[in-house]
This record gives sequence, C-alpha cells and structure tokens, in this order.
Amino acid sequence: MKIKCPFKISLFLVMIISFSSCGKEGVEPQLLVSETELSLSMAGATSEITVTSNDSWNINNNASAWLQLSQTGGNSGSATVQITAGPNATGSTRSAVLVVTAANGQSRRVSVSQASQMYPSYNTSPKPPDASGMSSTAVQLADKITLGWNLGNTMEAPGGETGWGSPVITEDYIKFVKQNGFNAIRIPCAWNWYHVDNQATAHIDQNWLNRVKEVVGYCVKNDMYVLLNIHWDGGWLENNCTPVKKDSVNAKQKALWEQIATTMRDFDEHLMFASANEPNADDATKMGVLHSYHQTFIDAVRSTGGRNTYRALVLQGAPELFAVSSFPTDPTPNRLMYEPHNYTPFQFTTLDGDASWGKMFYYWGAGHHSTIEPDRNPTWGEEDEQLKGFKLLKENYVDKGIPVLMGEYGAYRRDGTKNIPLDLATHNDAVDYWLTYVTRQAIAHGIKPFYWDIGGALDRANYTVKDQRTIDAILEGAK
Repeated sequence: MKIKCPFKISLFLVMIISFSSCGKEGVEPQLLVSETELSLSMAGATSEITVTSNDSWNINNNASAWLQLSQTGGNSGSATVQITAGPNATGSTRSAVLVVTAANGQSRRVSVSQASQMYPSYNTSPKPPDASGMSSTAVQLADKITLGWNLGNTMEAPGGETGWGSPVITEDYIKFVKQNGFNAIRIPCAWNWYHVDNQATAHIDQNWLNRVKEVVGYCVKNDMYVLLNIHWDGGWLENNCTPVKKDSVNAKQKALWEQIATTMRDFDEHLMFASANEPNADDATKMGVLHSYHQTFIDAVRSTGGRNTYRALVLQGAPELFAVSSFPTDPTPNRLMYEPHNYTPFQFTTLDGDASWGKMFYYWGAGHHSTIEPDRNPTWGEEDEQLKGFKLLKENYVDKGIPVLMGEYGAYRRDGTKNIPLDLATHNDAVDYWLTYVTRQAIAHGIKPFYWDIGGALDRANYTVKDQRTIDAILEGAK
C-alpha cells in the first residue's frame, strides 16, 4: 500500500519554515536613529531624524498636539522624518519623547524640547557691528570712572519719575552732579512696572523709552558715564530666580532688553547696561536660574548689533556663588563687569526702626562709638567686615580682569523727627567716617563706588547742596 502526499507535504512545509527561521536568526536586528535629542526654536522650527532599519518600524508620538511628523512609520531601509513645531507661546518649555520601534524588537528614544516664546521678537532691525566710540575694554572703561551717583527713587518709581516725589531730571541737574565731583550716573529704571502698555506682548510705551533715552543723553552729552538697568520693577525678575518661573522670566527679559537695547543702541561706550539690580539668588539652584537670565540679557543686547555689539554689560549675583569661571558666555570678549551693593551694616546705614532681628545702630567705626548711648553701638559689620568684603571682590573679580562697580552704597543721618541719636555729634561723625572709609577702601581695592541718593544730599529742584558733610566725606575718601 502506497503512502501518499500528506506526509510529504507536511515534511516539505517544515523544511521551508525551518529554513526561513534559520535565515532570520542569522541576520542581526538593526535599528539606527540619527539623533537622540532635538531642541527646537521657540519661534517654531522643523528638524529631522534619519531612521535606518532592516525591518518595518513605527514612531509613537505622545505630543501630536504640538509636534508633527512627516511620517510615523516605514519599511526596511533608511528614511528621513521631518519633525515640526509651531511657535511655543505657552510660557514654559514643552517636551516630548518619540519612541521608534522596529518589528525586529529594537527600540530607540528621541527627546524633543522647545523653549517658550511668550512675546514677539523686538529685534526687528539689527545692525552690523559698529566699533566706533566703543574701543575701551571693560577694564579700560572702569578706569575712566572716578565716582558715581545714583538717580534713586526716580526712573524706577511707580507711575513715572515723579512718582516718589522727585522732580523731573534736567540736564542742569546732571551738570550740577558733575560739578560736585562725580563723573558717572546710575539710572535705576522700571520698565515692566507701569511702562509696558501691552502685557500680552511685553511692549514698552515708546514715550517712556524716549524719556529714558533723553536722560541718558543729558549724561553722555556732558561726558558722564551711565549705568542703565532694569531695577526692582515690581520684582518680576528679582524675586523669581526659581525653576518654575525660569521660562516666563527669560521670555520677558528677552523682550524688554531687545527694546531697550535697540532704543539706546547709538550711544557710545559712555552707556553701560546692567542685567538686574539685587536678584534674590542665595543658593546654587537660584544662581543657576539667574545665570540663565544673565545669558538672555547678553544675547538680547548683542543681537541688536551696532554699538551694542561692544557695549559693556554688568552682571549681579552673590560673590560666593558667582565665580568668573561660571559667567555667562559673551561673544564679545572683555566687556563684562560685576556689580555688588554695600550697606553694611544695614542696621547703621539705613534701618529706620528696630526690627525683630536686630536694633538700629547709631554709631560705627573706631573712635566713633558712643558712651552716652552704648546700646546703639554696632555689634558687627565694622572695618574688619568691610575689608573682608572688599578683599573677596578684589580676588574674585578685579584680579581676574572683571571690573567691579559698587552700584549702590551709602550711610544716612538720623537727624529728622524720629530715631534721633542722643549723641548726635558722634552719630554724624560716624556717618562721615563710614562714607570716607568705604569710599577709600573700595577705590583701593579697584572698585568704583556709586553713592545712592534720593535727593537728600544734592537738591534736585534748586541745584544746591543739602548735605555738604556727605559730599565732603565721599570726596575725602576718593583722594
């Protein structure tokens, strides 16, 4: 009896299947993706990856609401996939992970991120670099500054320059400051606070930009160096050096500085820009966020071109946390400066009432303690503390080629209607001594001091000296 084909067919099929399986096992599974990370422009961009596989593949896109792919799958061979995102106006960085999976069991991941653009770009008319009038390095420029003066409580006041009672600044007042021995002016300035006329776009009122430019012009015309900043301004930057606020603050920093820098671009090296005022960054995490704000500031100013390509730019941060080696990147070499403030000890220089953390000091320095009112003598922050601080600044910055502008300093007399020292003569001598000592030590350590005044020493309405002792003490320290 003859056995027919079913057995033979089955055996033939087994042989085919076995042969086919052996063939697949002999080929090593392959899946290659050209990129593992992509960073897309906040304004919107298209990038691409190349997928190479010896089997069919697909891409899982968990961010299809904002991230579009030109194809989500393919067969054996190589294929280029375009990855597109529109402008990111969410106020925070958005990210996604694309998972590429092949039928051969291989899998690859591509991380995609896109920073946020909350506001339109205001760098609409960049100019080619212009080095005319901008020849000084930061060190050379600082060497030209002798003593600085603050227009305090003026351009940073809510509602405009008269919002805190200061008269309108005139060119005659600038000349008056110069006549009293100062050749530099610091202009603390608000922009976002009351002067942004469209919060949705962070657009600065052009009238305010023009007015600030006019005051800067008074100074430059009279051969005065100018330090223009974004001051406290409601605290939008200074109080928000935190990871959660990083993206939105950087967006505003970029928008404001593009407008400020473009408006002021044609001034020569007499004008310097300062990124912030007194940023609250007292640990490494906050300092890292502040670093990004400074980088945004530098990039925004430089992007406008012209003389801003070479302008001196001034940064702030706690000296124990802000090493020169960790400064932001500046495409223009030797144009960065550092800015601290000095009101040490605060209980003597400015505190106007006893606080839970400490009492007011009325007296300060060797030979200027009171025997009449010993409980108001200082318990810390005298000459040794000043010398320690100046030594740190010199070693950390000046000796490393970064000039230091002491953007604010001062001590003030308690001779009004409250908190009047019983030993008034010793108090006034102590204020004089602090001003002379701090001015002298700053200059001796290569630091340029800018006295903080709100009209108490030099009258802004009548152009008269209201506190000759203060002026004399500062000038004495500068000898």
